[in-house]
Amino acid sequence: MVLGLILLGIIAVGVETHIDRSLIDQSGFLKPSLLGWQLIYILPVAILTNDFFLSGFWMRTFASRTDKDLWIGVSLASVGVLIILTLLGVGGMLAVWSGAFKTGDDVSLSFFALLSTLPTWVIGVILVMAVSLSTAAFDSHQSAMISTASNDLFRNKLNIWIIRALVVAIIFPVVVVALRAPDILQIFLISDLVSAAVVPCLVIGLSERFYWYRGFDFVVGALGGIFTIFLFGLVFYDGDANKASKLLIVETLYANDWSVFGAFMAAPFGGLLWAFGACGLRIGFLFVWAKVKGHRFTALDRPIPRQIARPGAFDEHENDAVLEHSVAAGGKGKFF
Repeated sequence: MVLGLILLGIIAVGVETHIDRSLIDQSGFLKPSLLGWQLIYILPVAILTNDFFLSGFWMRTFASRTDKDLWIGVSLASVGVLIILTLLGVGGMLAVWSGAFKTGDDVSLSFFALLSTLPTWVIGVILVMAVSLSTAAFDSHQSAMISTASNDLFRNKLNIWIIRALVVAIIFPVVVVALRAPDILQIFLISDLVSAAVVPCLVIGLSERFYWYRGFDFVVGALGGIFTIFLFGLVFYDGDANKASKLLIVETLYANDWSVFGAFMAAPFGGLLWAFGACGLRIGFLFVWAKVKGHRFTALDRPIPRQIARPGAFDEHENDAVLEHSVAAGGKGKFF
């Protein structure tokens, strides 16, 4: 369906859209700009880190039979998403160059302005297919919420129908917030900024090389990353705490300065600095505590690797190193 929607849209736009070449130079879209260079960094960081909060992606990750299958699926999906986003982005420029959309209006409507120039039957087909795709995505999101709540929050101890009812109940306030929000893009920007601060500290714990990394380090790093945004705002706005606090709720992505770019730089790197700083202090405290109490220092000992029954999911020889000390296999990890 996605492929059909793309092909139909490309053919219809290519046949029906007529470009006014004089508008190309007037628009200035092909000229370099400060925001354009900033978005080369901001958009990949925002999209990549925010995807870690989408349960649908994790469901598909865990459904992969082997790591090889996962890499193949991710690669194919990445290429497809890149093509789709490129076509959508070009659609905005075509809308301006064809005269269907005027610069200065609400930029979120540019693509729809381009669609309005197409024949009625094409608009109808695209509308039906777009609604179907949105419904499918919403259904996947609901399933992910139910799975996360059932398994992670309630540990499969609560009736599944109760969880489904709770998910349905959550939908209503979400719709109200979406309808009453002055700018839905601002909500996405806030979540992107939070994820940019949290996710880098999270992915460190997913690597076996950082076996000495603990939940305490992650919590401090995540909160520290958000706090670093505020600190950057204080420096950027010459100590104005009011403007610095507003930087945490990104009001617009199209600022003609370095504020948004700096916020997305401060969030991940500041979070990592806080995380490793907390890790160093924690290990130092545990070392001193072990000396004072006279027991063995275990903060840097390797845990026993879990035995995974599925062949091909990992390298069987990757854990051949000598294990100094371990926790019970399958036991809970340490927070501190």
